[in-house]
Amino acid sequence: MQRDSSSDEEDDRHNLIEQNERKPPTPPSTATFHIDDFSSRLPRFNFNFKFQKRYLFAIIPLFLILLYFTTDAHRVFTTSISSLKFDSLGDQMKESELRALDLLRKQQLGILGIWNRTFNNLPSFQSNTTGNTMNAQDLNRLLEDVKLVLSRQISLNKEIQQVLLSPHKTGNLVEPEFDFGNASLNGISYDRCRTVDQNMSQRRTIEWKPKPDKFLLAVCVSGQMSNHLICLEKHMFFAALLNRVLVIPSSKVDYQYNRVLDIDHINKCVGRKVVISFEEFAEIKKNHMHIDKFLCYFSLPQPCYLDDERIKKLKSLGLSMNKPDPVWTEDINKPKRRTVQDILSKFAYDDDVMAIGDVFYAEVEQEWVMQPGGPLAHKCKTLIEPSRLILLTAQRFIQTFLGRNFIALHFRRHGFLKFCNVKKPSCFYPIPQAADCITRVVERANAPVIYLSTDAAESETDLLQSLVVLNGRPVPLVKRPARNSAEKWDALLYRHGIEEDSQVEAMLDKTICAMSIVFIGAPGSTFTEDILRLRKDWGSASLCDEYLCHGEEPNIVAEIE
Repeated sequence: MQRDSSSDEEDDRHNLIEQNERKPPTPPSTATFHIDDFSSRLPRFNFNFKFQKRYLFAIIPLFLILLYFTTDAHRVFTTSISSLKFDSLGDQMKESELRALDLLRKQQLGILGIWNRTFNNLPSFQSNTTGNTMNAQDLNRLLEDVKLVLSRQISLNKEIQQVLLSPHKTGNLVEPEFDFGNASLNGISYDRCRTVDQNMSQRRTIEWKPKPDKFLLAVCVSGQMSNHLICLEKHMFFAALLNRVLVIPSSKVDYQYNRVLDIDHINKCVGRKVVISFEEFAEIKKNHMHIDKFLCYFSLPQPCYLDDERIKKLKSLGLSMNKPDPVWTEDINKPKRRTVQDILSKFAYDDDVMAIGDVFYAEVEQEWVMQPGGPLAHKCKTLIEPSRLILLTAQRFIQTFLGRNFIALHFRRHGFLKFCNVKKPSCFYPIPQAADCITRVVERANAPVIYLSTDAAESETDLLQSLVVLNGRPVPLVKRPARNSAEKWDALLYRHGIEEDSQVEAMLDKTICAMSIVFIGAPGSTFTEDILRLRKDWGSASLCDEYLCHGEEPNIVAEIE
């Protein structure tokens, strides 16, 4: 086709040339303007140049000058610009009004939310005078929510005003007729989820000044790592009362504590040697590894809460001992409240080596022991805390995935259904109900992401993720990902060969949760309790910290089998 087209063009050009050669000249017409005719007459006016098309460019400026002097250009252009400005202002006002309407709708929803929440709790508040169904903590929580909503509505109202005033601003100044001033909160910024002042300076403490040749052998057998850490913390209190050095259990019969704790950190905080490893104790007592006094704090269900298998494991370490002897009748299911005087009267002996069995369930000076920072005098925030490697790894994970502003959720599910359902009320919540409770905390905290520490199945966490939605936006639930060599946040654990230790991973989870701005815990879980302890001691505890669905009962509870 290209070839044919090219041939046609050649024929057309040839025909045109022939026609031009044969056509005779045509006399000029008086009715038509011709450039040639005009130029032929120019010499009669003594113009000694041949007129060409390029001289048109010299005429155009002259024409524009003439137009300028004969037209009111200012009026023309001003009218056009004014019209444009008016249209632009109209568009801005329309856009501002639509934005303001959207903000007003959000304000309305916020006020309605606190209205409904307040009046839903009103019956329990009214019955408080007789039935005491709403305690002071619940009432304070409700008042804090009201303060939060009012603070947000005042800020939102200010934002609405700024949106409506934006078309009337010149630079940063508002036109005088629209400047109504601003109401303020006198510079007070209200933070609903602010950290709790723990009054650490008011702590009640005792000095731990052990005799270097007197030892208390820690024995912890109840539950998993979190239980053992609580047991270890209580043993420290007993050791301080009895002026003894505490011996950390051997990894052959207990957990490998040096992987998750910095034992020497305790000694540095106290300022003297107060704890030693079992290996160090064995080196000191290599010629006589004997428990001189094995006095049991608990008598039931077994003395010292030790069965025959546990006794055999202790003896396998090279320890010799007499039969464990209870000092009183004490059941782990119904522990009595004990005082310092009770402990000193039953356990203050001068023997070199003592053991008192598992004390996880012991209730000795509970308020004193559970205070932020613990009952012992020291110069650190807390004595029992994650190792330096785990702390750094947690910080790196937060910097990589979460940022500073995140909520942490301990969502225990495995084995929790049966455990919770024997309690009254149950602490096991259906996923949709749990999602509603979590969303309310997210709204209070105004956090963009949640760190999820859980043993739940993927089917449960997927459903939970789909239901945690605030203002039409899903709130991401972030779990620690599987190992990826491209990610470097966990490099320290791999470098030291502790990356696949389940107890290290559990302590890492605790540490991340303890560093969040708000924590939602699982009621009845010692894992949660240890996180709350760390948050109190580190000063990260928030007014918004709570157990999942605090104050609510599950909307359905299965029958007991």
